[in-house]
Amino acid sequence: MHKIDIELVDMTLDVMKYAIDRISATQRQIGKPRKASELKQLVGETVTPEGVGGEYAFNLWKEHLMNANVPVDHPRNLAFVPASPTRAAIMFDLVTSASSIHGAYWMEGAGGIFCENEAMKWIVSLTGLPEGAFGVFTSGGTAANLSAMVTARENWRLNDEFKREKGLIITSIGAHSSIKAMAKVIDVDVLLVDTEDVLHGKELKKTIDALPESERKRLFAVVATGGTTNAGIIDELDSIADICEAENLWFHVDAAYGGGALAADSVRHLFNGIERSDSITIDPHKWMFSPYDCGAVIYKNPELAKNAHSQQGSYLDIFKDEGAHGFNPTDYQIQLTRRVRGLPLWFSLATHGTDRYKEAVERGLELAQIAGKLITEHPNVELVRDPSLSCVLYRRIGWKPEDYTHWTYENHAKGFALVTPTKWKNGNEFETVSRFCFINPDTTEEDIKLILQTME
Repeated sequence: MHKIDIELVDMTLDVMKYAIDRISATQRQIGKPRKASELKQLVGETVTPEGVGGEYAFNLWKEHLMNANVPVDHPRNLAFVPASPTRAAIMFDLVTSASSIHGAYWMEGAGGIFCENEAMKWIVSLTGLPEGAFGVFTSGGTAANLSAMVTARENWRLNDEFKREKGLIITSIGAHSSIKAMAKVIDVDVLLVDTEDVLHGKELKKTIDALPESERKRLFAVVATGGTTNAGIIDELDSIADICEAENLWFHVDAAYGGGALAADSVRHLFNGIERSDSITIDPHKWMFSPYDCGAVIYKNPELAKNAHSQQGSYLDIFKDEGAHGFNPTDYQIQLTRRVRGLPLWFSLATHGTDRYKEAVERGLELAQIAGKLITEHPNVELVRDPSLSCVLYRRIGWKPEDYTHWTYENHAKGFALVTPTKWKNGNEFETVSRFCFINPDTTEEDIKLILQTME
């Protein structure tokens, strides 16, 4: 398996040609999923004692399996939070994999980690955190939120009074689902403030003041959102920071989706207060145009994270030795084994410069405003709320929930677009509505018009 022969060379050329075609393509199919039974019937047995051969397996991928995926960078993929990695970043993802770098410790991955850190410096500079703040790249927002909350809990438990207490965190119902998932992992309780819109400091203060003493004792952190996934809403970060400082609580900002907008001068003021947080989550694989998977967690005081996450073992001692001195990313998040997933972002930033990144983020914001205007002018649809960041919630007048579902599947089956419904709290009810999320600068006004036409 590890020898070099003519078959390997031919296979390498085939893979490079595929990558070149994919990276340089301007027109792509949106793709659609198929049942596992259908795919099995198409490709048969692929993992066998003798193997089916690289050329045969690769042809199965190109002919059948590739088209059962939805490319996250298709310009009419406006569902969930899509992605749009730059071609430079995709190219360097190939280099990253081919280089076989273990990115946990400086001793093994100094060159790759250096590049990651250069990219991280730029991200940290966008937040306005004080000197000394720094972060590491993770597999995504869930791992970043988990790493931050483990750090917060361990810092809280430095006080002997809390060593046996089950922790409590406060966030809003608009927070990302990973907050509740992460809380299960670290066995802490979550108290949800009942607002899907902006979480204001006064609502947070009211929630804290209403806690009985036994519950207040368990409270150690507040998670605010810098751009909710559902609607792009940014919490009132400055007033939340005031309360966290007064109450001695860890202040975490989940900006996994919205953090890319820190680069946009037009909306940077909406994030005022983020520079006062103790930790921040940002996903470069969303609005910083990096390939999956690439999240990031940033700490005001990285030493607190190192105290919480640094792993010990006799076989790891050499990595901490003076002779191997350098930055060890594994010390600041939950993973020991990690690839240098920030390397493609570094290459893209080095290639294009940060001004291009600002322009690309601003385009996502502009597309949301364009969509809002088109929806306002359209007789059959209406805005649920004003666009926020690059998210637009709108309803088709007269539709029921099943109409949205049917519409989504119909457009997807045609290979035209992927736009999915969501729910929005309207009074005491949750209403099914439609949603755009703009990340890809290649999405056009015409794309938006054509999608809206399918609702007529």
